[in-house]
Amino acid sequence: MFVDEVDIHVEAGDGGRGCLAFRREKYVPRGGPSGGDGGPGGSVWVVASPHVNTLINYRFHPLFNAERGAHGQGSNCTGRAGKDLELAVPIGTLVYEKPAEADAPSRLLADLAEEGQRVLVVRGGRGGFGNAHFATSTNRAPRKVQPGEPGEVKDLRLELKLLADVGLVGFPNAGKSTLIARMSAARPKIADYPFTTLTPNLGVVRLTDDRSFVVADVPGLIEGAHRGHGLGHQFLRHLERTKVLVHLVDVSGASGRDPVDDLETVRRELELYQPALAAKPQLVAANKLDAVDPAEADVRVAPLERRAAELQLPFFRVSGATGSGVPGLAEAMWRRLTAARQSAA
Repeated sequence: MFVDEVDIHVEAGDGGRGCLAFRREKYVPRGGPSGGDGGPGGSVWVVASPHVNTLINYRFHPLFNAERGAHGQGSNCTGRAGKDLELAVPIGTLVYEKPAEADAPSRLLADLAEEGQRVLVVRGGRGGFGNAHFATSTNRAPRKVQPGEPGEVKDLRLELKLLADVGLVGFPNAGKSTLIARMSAARPKIADYPFTTLTPNLGVVRLTDDRSFVVADVPGLIEGAHRGHGLGHQFLRHLERTKVLVHLVDVSGASGRDPVDDLETVRRELELYQPALAAKPQLVAANKLDAVDPAEADVRVAPLERRAAELQLPFFRVSGATGSGVPGLAEAMWRRLTAARQSAA
């Protein structure tokens, strides 16, 4: 199961209590106070790990507590420090602190976009001082100790945004899963019914000269996706990190929709969800040419090609099923991606 957003509750460990003790040994008169300090409580860290690709582990286990510090002991022995707790999350996870007020906005604590990146979300409590800490020249037998400080407590929201270079967008059954399976080693579920893909898929496209990039197959968008229709509202956020978008349009006619209308609908949904998405570099690919009658190919494809030219978007004719035109599309993705990286530098 792919889970990309969860709420969790984290508590750091409390500090240990200081000890009240006095040294009592034979032949040692007036031994003095010997109560040690309490140990500090453990803290909670969130760590980006390449070995995790979903937040499902936190869906059914939302409560996490770090170990508390041990109490101080006699003979000036400090209590053992509580162990820190590390929560492994996928690379690309955003960590938000949820406010106490329901209508207040959440505060972003960290964007864990790199392997090994970590953030301290709650700090363990300080251990209390034992009575040995309070001995002075005028108070040689203090009976004062401190309790340990409580650890911090927070409610967090973890939100995953996939780290992909290129995003494939289009209506359900446009052939995105077939194309990503053709271009990479990804093996998503492929079937001929709408919303076959229920979760985003990632694939690594490898080209000559050791060139490679990551492609994301985002579940199909429909009209009204930005308002929550279909599945698009759940996964549009995964396109925010991509640098290039590829509009995959079904031109086979099996859907009964007009290819130009499909392109315009998806572009409009991207704009309504987040204008920055619509401003990304884009390509248009007419897919499923293998299912088009050669006599009708120009009739089905030409209007879409003209619209892409009006929008000044590179246009490609491909078939994910047969692989026709896919190498050229992959090279165009790489060129667009390289240009986008250079402009961002």
